[in-house]
Amino acid sequence: MKSVLSLALAVAAIDQMTKIIVLDRLALGAPVEVLEGFLDFTLVMNPGLAFGLLGGVPATWRWAVAGLSLVALVMLSRVALRVLPTGGWQGVIAIGLIFGGAVGNLVDRARFGAVVDFVDLHYRGYHWPAFNVADSAITVGVALLAFRLLFPGPALAPGPS
Repeated sequence: MKSVLSLALAVAAIDQMTKIIVLDRLALGAPVEVLEGFLDFTLVMNPGLAFGLLGGVPATWRWAVAGLSLVALVMLSRVALRVLPTGGWQGVIAIGLIFGGAVGNLVDRARFGAVVDFVDLHYRGYHWPAFNVADSAITVGVALLAFRLLFPGPALAPGPS
């Protein structure tokens, strides 16, 4: 469990550091081109859930969205208790990434009432919803966890220390 918490803390810290830089250097909604025709950094304050779902809810409902995030963390803790004893290093990494990402975004909700997003992927006028380091960690963690749960072979133990 110590490894999970260490990874989660690292993910949340990196997420918050990138957001501090973005909030200091980018204007809201003004794209900065990184890779022409593919990647911009665009500061977006997302009051909704993943991919902007429920983004149009009134400000008074934003605490309900934060509450849903807390419920998700509690559910993740229950999953972690089941996965970690037999999940090997894949389970540790998956749970650490998901938990760290969730905490990073929850910090934003507490501070701003919205999540700071800034990575804007696009191609020929089609845009993926803006995201951040926490969202990326959650996505990778969920993919690892899904793979581990779908293919529950023997856990690969780390080498001797």
